[in-house]
Amino acid sequence: MGQGTQALRLARAGHTVTGLESDAEMLRVAREALADEPAGIRERVRLIEGDGLETGVHFLPGSFDVVLCHGVLMYVQEPDAMLAGLARMLAPGGLLSLLVRNGDALAMRPGTAGDWDTALAAFDTDAYTNRLGLTVRADRLDDLTATLAGIAAPLHAWYGVRTFTDHMSNDVELPAAAELDRVLAAEDRAGRTDPYRRVAALLHLCGVRG
Repeated sequence: MGQGTQALRLARAGHTVTGLESDAEMLRVAREALADEPAGIRERVRLIEGDGLETGVHFLPGSFDVVLCHGVLMYVQEPDAMLAGLARMLAPGGLLSLLVRNGDALAMRPGTAGDWDTALAAFDTDAYTNRLGLTVRADRLDDLTATLAGIAAPLHAWYGVRTFTDHMSNDVELPAAAELDRVLAAEDRAGRTDPYRRVAALLHLCGVRG
């Protein structure tokens, strides 16, 4: 769950949330952020130190209505075992939400930046260097669709994320509210529309447990 940003937003929205994180420093940051929340929100959040590959140690089958795995699979060299463990935690009809780097569009970011050598190399690999300078991996829609079917949480819907704004730095100042609304509206429309969603930097996949 990283530093807990999404976990806290879900708790503020009224959900009961369990966060699993293996990095002690990330967990410390999350706990500090949680401590600043009102008591009603703190009561809805449970934070656990543990590895996503070992969910069976911490949770019984069918424990959750929704399982989020956002921005994690790129750091896992063999993701199938983790995905099977995540699906195992879903109650019948539960939702598995994945956010992954789009392996079919790795040439887009360097290509739009004019980095032609990196763009050409990206056509023949699923590895890339992320903004932290780490070499990680990307996933392809067809592969994940087959994996989700094989773990009894077949793909229900998918979206593209960051079609038009992937070139922007994480440190860029947000535009004024009206402009930001237009940016988000354009991204939302592109993320739901072919062919734009297929070249988005990230893919959001939703599998549903049978």
